[in-house]
Parts: sequence; structure tokens; C-alpha cells
Amino acid sequence: MRNLLAAEWAKIWSGRAAWSMALIGLVLGVLAAGGYATGADAGIANGTTTIQDVTDQLVRCWLAMLVLSALLGTVYVSREYQAGTIGRSVLLSGGRTRLFGAKLAVGTAMGVAFGLLAAGCAALSPWIFLRGTRHDPVWTRETTLTLVGIFVVTVLAAPWGALIGWILRKQAAAVAVVLGLSLFVDEALLAAAPAVGKFTMTIAMSSVYRDGKPELLGAPWAFLVIAGWLTAAGCAAHWLLHRRDVL
Repeated sequence: MRNLLAAEWAKIWSGRAAWSMALIGLVLGVLAAGGYATGADAGIANGTTTIQDVTDQLVRCWLAMLVLSALLGTVYVSREYQAGTIGRSVLLSGGRTRLFGAKLAVGTAMGVAFGLLAAGCAALSPWIFLRGTRHDPVWTRETTLTLVGIFVVTVLAAPWGALIGWILRKQAAAVAVVLGLSLFVDEALLAAAPAVGKFTMTIAMSSVYRDGKPELLGAPWAFLVIAGWLTAAGCAAHWLLHRRDVL
């Protein structure tokens, strides 16, 4: 199994997908944090926010990295179907279950890498983006919980994306589903039917990084929802992998 994991680790770094996703995540984080910081002075002056809230939000601006982590997981799995190499990978790995487990493990490990990148940038953001203002960051327990939440959801997004890739196979469709759920569908469902929308994967993740919406679940319940989605997607992906032709 060690050789298989090493091979899959080399495979996920092949091409430009991993580097591109990381770079896009960095750019989005910088734009979000920089844009938010420009209004910090005015918001604090007119009483619509506090420096504590500004500090928390500058950390939270790096939530975009979770979408890129999910996309990388999706691309990592689905590109083998697109390239027609999945059958060879199954044969060389020693079976479908072994390949499934190896890809899930490596995808999650890459989520950890993205999570560390996001958490590192998020931790530095208040000090970097508030330098041009009249305020110093105020780091609180809430800020720490937000930072930990950003790391956790970025890690968990990677296997979620990989499982969607296993289920849908077609790269364009899988990428569209990940983006659609993350950016539009789950948020729209929360707005239209909060009692239902709060149980979606994306909204449960927002509970973990302390988004602050009143409709959100508490963190323990959110983790249960996330675990449920991952378990359901994992069972579906594993079942379909063993019942469909891999070619």
C-alpha cells in the first residue's frame, strides 16, 4: 500500500492542477481580505463593526480555499476517467477498493496541505491588511475558533470533492456540481428554506468556520451533518465503482 500511496501522491502533483488551485485560492483570499480591510476604518468609526469583528472576518476571508480544495479532489479523480487511464490504475493498484482508498487518503492529505496554507495566510491576514489603518488586530477566542474552522473545512472539502469525482466521473460535470453546490445551490436553499438548507454540506461547513448566520446549526451538529454527507457520498462512490465499468 505504501508504494501505491507514493504513486498517487506523485500523481496528484503531476500537471498544473494542484499549483493552479493553490494559486487561485491565494489570489481570492488576498482580494477578499484586502477588499474587506479597506472599509475597516469607516465601519469601526460609524459603529457598524468592531476591531474584534474585523479581525475575525479577515481570518474568515480565506474560506475560498475550501472550494479550491474540493475542486482539486474532484479533478484528481475525474481526470483519470477523462484521460482513459482509470482501468490501468485499477489493475496496477491491485483492485478497485485499494485504488479508491488510496485516492481518498491522498486527496485528504492534499486537503491538509491546502488547509495549512489557508490557516497560515488567515493567521497573518489581520496584521498584514490592517497595517494601513489606525487599528491593531484584536485576537480573541472567537478568532482562534474561526481559524481552526477554516483549516478543518478545507481539509474535509478535499475528500468531498474526490467522492463527487468518483460518483460523476465526467470532469466537467463534477466540477460544475462542486461549484454549483458551493457557490449557489446550498446558499439559495438556505435563503428559501432555512430549516432544510442548514443541513446541506456547504452550510454545515459555514457553521464550522463560524459564519455567524442565525439559521446555522451548532458546531457539534454541523460536524454530524458533514460526517453524514461524507459517509453517504463514500458509500455511493464505492458502490458505483464496483458496479460500473471502469473504462
